[in-house]
Amino acid sequence: MQSSNTRRKVTPVTNDGESTEKLDELLISSAICNGEDLGPFIRKAFAFGKPETLLLHLKHFTRSKESEIEQVCKAHYQDFIMAVDDLKSLLSEVDSLKSSLSHSNKLLQSVSTPLLNSLDCYVETRNVNQNVCLALDSVQICVKLIEICCRANFHLSKSNFYMVLKCVDLIENEFIEKMSLTTIRRMLEKQIPEIRLYIERRISKEFGDWLVEIRIESRNLGQLAIGKASSARQREEELRIKQRQAEEQSRLSLRDCVYALEEEDEEDVNNVVGFDGNEKFSNGGSGLLGFDLTPLYRAYHIHQTLGLEDRFKKYYFENRKLQLTSDFQVSSMTPFLESHQTFFAQIAGFFIVEDRILRTGGGLISKLEVENLWETAVNKMCSVLEDQFSRMQTASHLLLIKDYVSLLGVTLRRYGYSVEALLDVLSKHRDKYHDLLLSDCKKLIGEALATENFQQLMMKKEYEYSMNVLSFQIQTSDIVPAFPYIAPFSSTIPDCCRIVRSFVEDSVSFMSYGGQLDFYDVVKKYLDRLLSEVLNGALLKLVNSSVQGVQQAMQVAANMVVLERACDFFFRHAAQLSGIPSRMAERGRKQFPLKDARDAAETMLSGMLKTKLDGFMMLTENVNWMTDEPPLHGNEYANEVIIYVETLVSTAQQILPVEVLKRVLQDVLSHISETIIGILLADSLKRFNVNAVMGLDVDIRLLESFADNQAHIFSEADTNQLKSGLAESRQLINLLLSNHPENFLNPVIREKSYNALDPKKVVTISEKLKDPSDRYFGSFGGRGVKANPKKKSLDTLVKRLKDVN
Repeated sequence: MQSSNTRRKVTPVTNDGESTEKLDELLISSAICNGEDLGPFIRKAFAFGKPETLLLHLKHFTRSKESEIEQVCKAHYQDFIMAVDDLKSLLSEVDSLKSSLSHSNKLLQSVSTPLLNSLDCYVETRNVNQNVCLALDSVQICVKLIEICCRANFHLSKSNFYMVLKCVDLIENEFIEKMSLTTIRRMLEKQIPEIRLYIERRISKEFGDWLVEIRIESRNLGQLAIGKASSARQREEELRIKQRQAEEQSRLSLRDCVYALEEEDEEDVNNVVGFDGNEKFSNGGSGLLGFDLTPLYRAYHIHQTLGLEDRFKKYYFENRKLQLTSDFQVSSMTPFLESHQTFFAQIAGFFIVEDRILRTGGGLISKLEVENLWETAVNKMCSVLEDQFSRMQTASHLLLIKDYVSLLGVTLRRYGYSVEALLDVLSKHRDKYHDLLLSDCKKLIGEALATENFQQLMMKKEYEYSMNVLSFQIQTSDIVPAFPYIAPFSSTIPDCCRIVRSFVEDSVSFMSYGGQLDFYDVVKKYLDRLLSEVLNGALLKLVNSSVQGVQQAMQVAANMVVLERACDFFFRHAAQLSGIPSRMAERGRKQFPLKDARDAAETMLSGMLKTKLDGFMMLTENVNWMTDEPPLHGNEYANEVIIYVETLVSTAQQILPVEVLKRVLQDVLSHISETIIGILLADSLKRFNVNAVMGLDVDIRLLESFADNQAHIFSEADTNQLKSGLAESRQLINLLLSNHPENFLNPVIREKSYNALDPKKVVTISEKLKDPSDRYFGSFGGRGVKANPKKKSLDTLVKRLKDVN
C-alpha cells in the first residue's frame, strides 16, 4: 500500500506552437510537482544570465498553487469543523480520566507504602546475604588455597618437586582468577614463577651431580660387564675342553666313560642377561649391574612438567656427548697397556647406560642419536687401536689388548651395537702379531737349544713324565713306565714343545672371538712357519755348529723322531682349539716340517760313522789281492768293521729309535759297499784274482750275516732293506764268481740279478780280474795249461760291454 505522502508525478504537455518561456515554466512546474532537483534549472538560468525569468516562473507557480490550496480548504472546511468538535469533547473526557487516575494513585500509594518499606528491607537483607555468601566463598577459596600452599610447601621441603609443580599449576589455573583479594593474587603471581625457577635450579643441580656420578659408575659398570663376559667365555672354554675330551675318548673307543649332568649356577648365568635377553638393571642401584637413573628420569619429568622437554633433551645429549669426547682422551703419561682396560670399560659402560635410557627413557634420547654416538666412538677406538698397535713390539701386549677388545665387542653386541669395525682392526694386525710372536718364539727356542747337553732326560716322578711326555703325546706306549725313567730325548725337547704349544694357544687366542669362525687354516699357516722356519732353522744351526761326536749326533737324531710325533700333536692341538675335528686336521697334513733338520742330523750322524768306517776300510791296504788261497774267515778290515757296527748297534739302540737306526745302518752298509767298489775301481789296484774276490764274498757274507742278526730289532722286511745297502757289491761279487757272467748281457737276467751294477764299473773291474795263470812269471810254469772257461766268458762280457759303450 502506497504512503499518503507519495506524490503523483506530473508530465508536462506542450503544444508545438508554444513559446520557449512557456515551455520552461511548464518544466519547472513539473519538476516542483514531482519533487525533483531544481539545480539544473538554476544553473541554466544563471548560465544564460536570466535569473529574473526563473523568479518570474516561480512566482507564477506559487500563484497557481494558492488557488488550488484555497479550493482544497473550501472542500474540507466542514470536516475540519467536525474534527475540532471531536477534539473538544475528547479533552473533557481526558480531564475526567486524569482526576480519576489521580484519585486511584493516591489510594494506591496509601496502600503500597508498607509494602514498599518491606521491599526495601528485603532488598537490603538480600544484599547483605549476597555479601556474606561472597565473603564465605572467598574464605573457602582462601582456605583451599592455604591448604594447597601448605601442601606445596610440604612437598617442597621433601624435594618432591613434581607434586609442588602440580600444586602450583592447580593454584594458577583454578584460584588466581577466582581470588578477589588483590594482595593475595599479586603475591601468588610473584611467587609462582620464583618457585618454578627454584625447582628448575634444584633439579638441574641434581642432574649435574648425576652426570658426574654416572661417569664414575659407567667405568665400574663397563668393567663388571666385561668381567662377566670373560667369565662366560671361560665357562664356554671349559665346556669346550670337556667336549673335546669326550670326543677323544669316543674316538679311542673307551667304554668306561663317566657321564654327569652339570648344572650351571643360574645366578651367574642370569646376572647380566635375563631369560628374556634383557640385562638385569636396577634404577635404585641394588642390582648386580645396578646404576641409578632416578635423578635423570626425575629431571626429565620435571622439565616435561615445566614445558621445557626439548631444551632438556638437547642439554642432556650435549652433556653426554662432551662426556664421551672426554672419555676418548688417552693419557700420554700412562702406558696404554696399563690404561686400556679403563679406557674401553669407560666406553662400554657409557653405551650400556645409553642403551638402558634408550629403552626406558620415554624418548629422552633417540635411536639415531645413540647410533651417531656409537659411530663416533667406534671411529675413535679404531683410531686409537691403529695407533697403539703400530707402536707395540711385544706380542703378549698386543694379545692382552686384543682379548680385552674382543670382550668389549662381545659385551656390547648383546646390546645391539655393531662391532665389526673393531674386529676388522684386530684382523688387520693379525700378521704383525704373529710376526712378533714368531720373533719371541725364535728367541726362546734359541735360548732353549743353547742349553742343549745332548744327554737323555731322566724323570724320577710321574708328574715329570706327565709334564714332559704325556702333555705333548710323545710317548711310544700307553703304559706308564717305572721310575726313574730315562727318556729317549734330551731336556730341550720338552722346552721346545712348551714354546710351540704356547705359540699355538696364543695364536688361537688371538684368532678366537674375532668374528672369524673357521680360522684353523690361518693358525696352521703360522704354525707351519714356526716349525719349518724358526724351529727347523734353529735345529739346523744346532746340528751344524754344536754337534760333536757320534753320541751327540745320535741324540739329535733321536730328538728329531720325538719332534716328529710332537708335530702331529701340535697340529691336532691347534685343530682342537680351533674347533676342528682331529681327523680333518690329519687329512690336511703336509710333510714333516722339520725334515731338513732331521735329514741334516741323520746325514751328520751317517757322515761321522762313515768317517770312522773309512779308518777301518784303510785296512784293505793289507789285503793280498793275488792270494793263492781265499781267507776263510774274511779279511781283517771286515772283522774290524763288524766289531764296530755291532758295538754301534748295541749303543745306538738305547738312543736311536728303530726307524732311524735302520736308516743309519742302511746308509753305513751302503757306504761300505760303495767303498769296496771304489777300492776295486781305484787306479792303485792294478789286478786281483778270484781268490781275492772270494775273500770279498766272505766279507760281504759277514756283513749280511750281521744284518740278519738284527732280526730281534727289525722286522724281516727291514732286515732285507738293510741288506739291500750291500746290493751293488753283492751283485758284483756274484757276477765275478758266476760261471756264466755273459748272462749280464741278458736284459731280463740283469734286471733281476744285477740291477744295481753300472756296466762301466763292471768293465773296469772285470779287466783287473786275472786268472792265477796270469801271475808274473806264470807263463813259464803254466805252459800247456788249459784256459779257464769262466775267464774266457768274462773276457767276452768285457768285450761285448765295450762294444756297446
